[in-house]
Amino acid sequence: MVAGEVILRELVDLASRWRPVRASAMATRIGAPTRRWLAAVDQEPLVWPVLAWVVLMCGAGMPSLNGQTSDGEPIVIGRSYTLQSDVLEQVRRFNVYLPPGYEESESTSYPVLYLLDGGVAEDFVHIVGIAALAADFRRIRPFIVVGVEGIDRYHDLVHPTSVEEERERLPTAGGSEDFRQFLAKELRPAVTSRFRVSDETVLIGESAAGLFVVETLLRQPDLFGGYVAVSPMLWWDGGSLSKASAEMVGAIELRSPGRLFLTIADEGGDMREGVDRVVSALEDGAPRHLEWRFEPMEEESHGTIFHPAALAAVRWLFATAEVAP
Repeated sequence: MVAGEVILRELVDLASRWRPVRASAMATRIGAPTRRWLAAVDQEPLVWPVLAWVVLMCGAGMPSLNGQTSDGEPIVIGRSYTLQSDVLEQVRRFNVYLPPGYEESESTSYPVLYLLDGGVAEDFVHIVGIAALAADFRRIRPFIVVGVEGIDRYHDLVHPTSVEEERERLPTAGGSEDFRQFLAKELRPAVTSRFRVSDETVLIGESAAGLFVVETLLRQPDLFGGYVAVSPMLWWDGGSLSKASAEMVGAIELRSPGRLFLTIADEGGDMREGVDRVVSALEDGAPRHLEWRFEPMEEESHGTIFHPAALAAVRWLFATAEVAP
């Protein structure tokens, strides 16, 4: 394909989703020939709307430049890796999204969002969509997403239970401590050695994964710098973790400042009672260096809360300097 065809194809694509931004802002989305061509028009504010109209008129009804449809191309949002875990005695898969410009900015280090339930068939794709907002000028700093794919979700994410009915229903549950050590001793070092990461890390999870987030904050608070717990399953084991939260919060010692974003959907009963106990413990005894927010989302259900909650948390935890509190 000649350079002119490449430029026209990319301009058709840009014009089809045009918004009033400068040409330089699109630099990570287009190729070098198009960037060089746009450099001459970048200072002309009226070029974009005119260009959008012209290119769309040229491309209207044109499936391809040679009159034939292409075979299509893969849409790549990340890469998948495997890691042999000695702690868990199994091979674990994790998926990684790198922000636009990562390959070009060789001296830049990025924060990392560690996503539980982070498989491609789990929550990786839609959380990466939120991460991509940072590249679209939504006042969010670019960050890396590391999605930890699940194998046996309740084994990995929940602590042991003394409730017989729960043991019978989920007989493999109770391996959260081993999974936490896998994150601390194997996954995080593997990510740090392979990618340019900063010291800023956040752990995010919903439901059973939300329970794991809260437990990690209470038992190993310095493992991550930020925590996002969405509708955590704090009813587990008769609510034992939430009932112990007042004492555990009082014992938290942070070597560096930490942050917590906690939320719950329109869920009452023992689900809400557990969250309320944790909130009460934080109100009464949160350490000085722990900044926390509780933002209930009662307009959401358990099945719909994760995406809006993740967006709200990311906007706070990864805010750019001009909007950071």
